[in-house]
Amino acid sequence: MSVRATATPSARERLLAAANELFYDEGVHTVGIDRVIERAGVAKASLYNTFGSKDELVRAYLEERHAVVLQRIDRYLQRYDTPRDRLLGVFEAQGEMFARPGYRGCAFASASAESPGEAVSQATDSYRAAVRDLLTGLAREAGAPDPEMLGQQLHLLYDGASLSARMDRDPSASAASRAAAEALLDAALRG
Repeated sequence: MSVRATATPSARERLLAAANELFYDEGVHTVGIDRVIERAGVAKASLYNTFGSKDELVRAYLEERHAVVLQRIDRYLQRYDTPRDRLLGVFEAQGEMFARPGYRGCAFASASAESPGEAVSQATDSYRAAVRDLLTGLAREAGAPDPEMLGQQLHLLYDGASLSARMDRDPSASAASRAAAEALLDAALRG
């Protein structure tokens, strides 16, 4: 009988997990590094040796959320065969996120409003560009004559749905945004 050794998460992994939980639940501005360090169970030197500053920890937290959100959307879209269904599936995937317990809105919008520094701005700009590129690419694949315009319009719907889901505590906002996205797509394809 063999005993499996369980790998202990690294200090970086523990710091990011603690930051993800605390920053998302309470905000990047209000949560001090001492709380993150305590939750992670690491020494203060670990935070500074790994990230250098709270700003860089916030950037890493946002970059990790960026990757997780886009991976979640990508996994969701793999169930669809047509570009049209994939494009509309982005809004369905968003609805799945809205329905998760503890959904508190867009981490990027919150961080940007609370702590508008360079690290936050860069991480937010990168995330927003990735979402817009995804929507624009799917609009192009679906045959939209002006995929950049449609991508921008769809991005506005995506953002609005997130805000509505948070502010109105309405996870069904994704159904309304999906219907609006479908109408925009159909209108664009009719040209």
